[in-house]
Amino acid sequence: MMDDIRAVEWTGDGLRLIDQTVLPGRFEHLDARDVDTLVDAIRRLVVRGAPALGVAGAFGVAVAMLQAARQGWNVTERDAAIERIRSARPTAVNLAAGVDRVLPFVPKGVEAVVAEAQELLDEDIRGNRAIGRAGADWILARTGKRPLRVLTHCNAGALATAGWGTALGVVRELHGRGLVERVYADETRPLLQGSRLTAWELERAGVPYLVQADGAAASTILRGLVDVAVIGADRIAANGDTANKIGSVGVALACADAGIPFVVAAPWSTVDLATPSGGEIPIEERAAEEILAWGGAEVAPEGARGFNPAFDVTPARLVTALATETGVLEVSSGETPAAARP
Repeated sequence: MMDDIRAVEWTGDGLRLIDQTVLPGRFEHLDARDVDTLVDAIRRLVVRGAPALGVAGAFGVAVAMLQAARQGWNVTERDAAIERIRSARPTAVNLAAGVDRVLPFVPKGVEAVVAEAQELLDEDIRGNRAIGRAGADWILARTGKRPLRVLTHCNAGALATAGWGTALGVVRELHGRGLVERVYADETRPLLQGSRLTAWELERAGVPYLVQADGAAASTILRGLVDVAVIGADRIAANGDTANKIGSVGVALACADAGIPFVVAAPWSTVDLATPSGGEIPIEERAAEEILAWGGAEVAPEGARGFNPAFDVTPARLVTALATETGVLEVSSGETPAAARP
C-alpha cells in the first residue's frame, strides 16, 4: 500500500530518507545525521519534491543544531550550516520555507524545532488529502463522472511529499472512487522520475498505467487519448505562473490546443506571493552529465556540451486550475493566487 511510503522521517538523532536514486530496483534508506550528508542527499535527489523538501529542510535545522552541539560549533557556524540546507536547491520554495518555519524555535532547543517540523509533516499529509478531494471534485464536475484517462509528468506522489501525494493524490482519490481508466506516466527525462518513481507508486496502488516517452505526451493528448493532465509544482508565482519539472510546459500547450484541463495540484506553501511572475523564479541548472551520459556510458560525442535546466515555467494562461488544500482556483480564467490568499 502507498500509505506506508514515508520519504522523510525523524529518527531521534537525524533524518531517514527513502533513497529515490535507486528506485525501483532497490528500496533503501539513507540516514542523514550531519549537514554534509543532508545537503548532498538534497542535491542528488535522494529526497526530492517540493513538499518533501520542505519537511526535510525543517528537520534539517535540528540536524544542524545537533551537529553543532557535538562538534562545538559557534552560532555563526551553526547558522551557516542551516543556510547551506536552505539554499541547496533554489527553485523549490518549500525547502527555504520549511527552514524558515522552524527558525523561530531554535532558541527553544532541538525538541521544539523537531516538534514544529513534525507538525509541518502532519499538516502536509492532511493537506495532500484535501488537495486530492478538491482536485478530483473539480475534474469530475467538468469531465463527467466516468473513468478518466489521466496524464502525469514527473513524480508528485507520496515520494515527493510527507505522504499521500499532490498530483498523484488527485489520481488516488479518483482511483478510490473507481474513476481511473488509466494513467499515462511521462518518463520524465533526464532522471526518469516518472518511469522510476510514479510508475512504482501506481503499481503499488493498483492503478492502471502506461509509461510513455516525454516526446509522446503531446501526441497522446492531441490524439484524444487523455481527458485531463495533472502535475505538481515546485513554485507558483503570485500571478499563477507555475514552475515544475522540465517538460511540463509542453504538456500544458498540448492540453490548451486539445481543449482539455491542465491541472496543477500543490499545497499552498508552494505559492510564493513574493514572486510576482514566473520570470522571477530561479531555474536550477543541473550537471550536463545527466543528459550526456547514462549508466556511466557516454551517449553524446566527446566534447559535447549540455544544457540541463531542471524546471520550466508554465504561464498562468495555460493553467486551467490550481488545486490546493484551501480549494481550487481557475487560474486561466483570472483567479490568481495573489487575489485568493487565504
